[in-house]
Amino acid sequence: MLRSLYSGISGLRSHQTMLDVTGNNIANVNTTAFKASAVQFQDTLSQLKQGAGGPQAEVGGTNPAQVGLGVQVAGISTNFAQGSSQSTGRATDIAISGDGFFVSQLAGETLYSRAGAFDFDAEGRLVSPDGAIVQGWNGVDGQINEGGPVGNITLPLQAMVQAKATEEATMTGNLPADAAQNSSLVRDIVVYDSVGTARTLSVTFTRTPIGWAANGTDSAGGASATPATLALDPVTGALTASGPLVIAGVAVDLAGLSGQAGLSTATISSQNGAAAGSLQSFTLGKDGTLVGLFSNGSQASIARIALATFTNPGGLEKAGSSAYRATFNSGNAALGAPGDGGFGSLSGGTLEMSNVDLSQEFTNLIVAQRGFQANARIITTSDEVLQELTNLKR
Repeated sequence: MLRSLYSGISGLRSHQTMLDVTGNNIANVNTTAFKASAVQFQDTLSQLKQGAGGPQAEVGGTNPAQVGLGVQVAGISTNFAQGSSQSTGRATDIAISGDGFFVSQLAGETLYSRAGAFDFDAEGRLVSPDGAIVQGWNGVDGQINEGGPVGNITLPLQAMVQAKATEEATMTGNLPADAAQNSSLVRDIVVYDSVGTARTLSVTFTRTPIGWAANGTDSAGGASATPATLALDPVTGALTASGPLVIAGVAVDLAGLSGQAGLSTATISSQNGAAAGSLQSFTLGKDGTLVGLFSNGSQASIARIALATFTNPGGLEKAGSSAYRATFNSGNAALGAPGDGGFGSLSGGTLEMSNVDLSQEFTNLIVAQRGFQANARIITTSDEVLQELTNLKR
């Protein structure tokens, strides 16, 4: 049988595979984080008709004569180039900018994906649309141990932060240098005890010949205050405090006050206590940290998403649902935190789009179609030759 007949058949099969791969790329043009594939062809074994001859004194060398036996698919490679980012506005939609894959667990199998369309399930676990649970490090008391083993990222819906007793407060602003002698200014601030009970401290400033005298009271009563004085420099308007004003164990820092004329802007700008708070919402940082926002205004790290990189990403096996699994040729996964060396950063509220180039794919369709037609013509031509041979005997 003619060798060209089988060469044409191999060409049909190979170009059919190219059509299949191209069609799959076009079908996934809107699939989140989809990576396009490409087919590489290579020739098959060639039949040696005549071996090479070495040059002799009177005769030149000759090249080998070989007849090829067709084409075959050498491989189907995946293009892991970065796709464009699309803003969604959903806090649980996450895109990777740079290298890395999300790590997830599905039915006991570890999978890797670039698709970050996540949500929380009924148990507060961060999951992909097919139910794979995103892996990372959960925080304990606001601290995250990145050196420990990864586990299911869980949003503690009933989480709360403990109350913190106020120990320090800070005053800033200006006390008027032109205030009348013995006149007073009173400023109040809400502080908290160790169980989060709120009470009010009142700071009273009384004008004296040398500046101001500061004293305070506690609305809960029964606690004494350690007064302080502020000496006024009449040239520069600077106030020098004799020390902090201590009211019921709360040290009020007066160093931020000034003594210019005409302004009465003194205020207690901050205090370091807080009532107990429950989790209200969360934000995602570029380093993959989920930061919980609590009802008392405090923030705490809840968890941090882990990323994985591979020595050879092209060796990953597609597992469906935009996920991959590691193989012998991909190498082992190296886990790390987003933003660390070799790992990309994360962007919340966005998704990575497919990297399929439609113009290239439609060109590939034409190339595959014409290649298929040309190989079909090889078969029909070979058939006509065989027909001529059979017609020699009538």
